[in-house]
Amino acid sequence: MNGNRRRVAAGLATIAALAVAGASACGAGNGGGPQAGAASAGSTPQESDSRQLVLPAPGRAWVIFGADTVVAEVASTPEQREKGLMDRDAVPDGTGMLFVFNRSEERSLWMKDTHVALDVAFFDDANTIAGIKQMEALDESLTDSDIATALVLEVRKGWFAEHGIGVGATAEVVFGPGLTVR
Repeated sequence: MNGNRRRVAAGLATIAALAVAGASACGAGNGGGPQAGAASAGSTPQESDSRQLVLPAPGRAWVIFGADTVVAEVASTPEQREKGLMDRDAVPDGTGMLFVFNRSEERSLWMKDTHVALDVAFFDDANTIAGIKQMEALDESLTDSDIATALVLEVRKGWFAEHGIGVGATAEVVFGPGLTVR
């Protein structure tokens, strides 16, 4: 009986921590999928103990595809989205940039001053990949999303294929605290 009480107490502590995180959460309005919270630490999704839910650092998001997670910089303002991954020499494995818009609409991207070839995933409002396109370094021609989207994820070219992630894969998106979308 004493062991059961400890398990119940631990379970209640976890529920309380999740409730606190949920109460302070804000999202990007993308079908309820993206989440943000008040706590932050670490670089991958995890619970540090039964009392504190660990979330991405401010300005970051985890884009989780089952066992594979991209730790993404978040571009949620016009200035951040315009800069994107320009002037970078590399995009390390497991990292990328998540473009977050305040509403779903068709998007066009280019690779001006972007020195790394990229895979670009366009998400629908349920955080399901509706399309993946490959973009070559420094190519200034426009690449269209072909769908209305509020989330676009850029990773190193070939990353999605290497991880068996394709059109139809759904991601859980968790934002660090303080997300503001303009």
